[in-house]
Amino acid sequence: MTQVPELVVSEEVREALAARRPVVALESTIIAHGLPRPRNLRVARELEEAVRQEGAVPATVAVLDGRPHVGLDKEQLERIAGGDGIRKLGHRDLALAAARGASGATTVSATALLAARAGLRVFATGGLGGVHRQWTVTQDESADLGLLARTRITVVCAGVKSILDVPATLQRLETLGVAVAGYRTDRFPGFYLSDSGHPVDWTLDSPEQVARVMRAQDALALPESALIVANPVPEAEQLDPGLHARVLADALRACEEQGVTGQAVTPFLLDYLVRHTDGASLSANLAAVRGNVRLAARIAAAWAGA
Repeated sequence: MTQVPELVVSEEVREALAARRPVVALESTIIAHGLPRPRNLRVARELEEAVRQEGAVPATVAVLDGRPHVGLDKEQLERIAGGDGIRKLGHRDLALAAARGASGATTVSATALLAARAGLRVFATGGLGGVHRQWTVTQDESADLGLLARTRITVVCAGVKSILDVPATLQRLETLGVAVAGYRTDRFPGFYLSDSGHPVDWTLDSPEQVARVMRAQDALALPESALIVANPVPEAEQLDPGLHARVLADALRACEEQGVTGQAVTPFLLDYLVRHTDGASLSANLAAVRGNVRLAARIAAAWAGA
């Protein structure tokens, strides 16, 4: 019988976890599919270095030759950034990739699952997936939401992607029992924007407060769901709200006119925004990710020092 590869945790990450030092999980989809080469590798290294500067260990997650990895070395990171045939893997794809010996970059759902399996508690990303517009017609909802409803991990993000139905996504998170708190804000961020136009019920003001919530989740033996820490991109680095509204409306119209459906919708809309904002949307995205990574490292430090 062929043996299916088990989860591989890097030596650095294993040692940090054993010593109760802070560790932050990072997704790899932004490296393989979210940025052009060679900028993607520079950004990947920059994000890992930002974690280290805050005193934590970065654990970029990916699947290589069917083996899920939590923590990549220099060569493995380069392979994810520059290799051909790197697939995009959600959590539903992990067993298929393992059995077929495939290589892929992990989305939010796959990263959160593998990181939690390895014993990590903090994960930084850009924006979550969510409920898509026209859900009543398409029934299109990101797998991120269901996975986070049953995975105990703290996710630092800049809200959900603004191309989605934000109020429906917030309602869905509530229904699923996923806790959401704004970081130093009572407004839910809008990925490229500091404010999506929707409120949050709870605000946390420090990494130590976040760590206290994490401890309370465990002490109360609550269902194994995530904690979403919504960290807005700084206003000075957000995409101009007027430009965002105008280009997104054009993108949605173009999507409908061209008959783009299903999984092709999100990459179509994001690419449209990048091209028609002269790259400003990508700059805002990266600003959000950088801020989330730094905050996640501070939260991981507060959690490790608990």
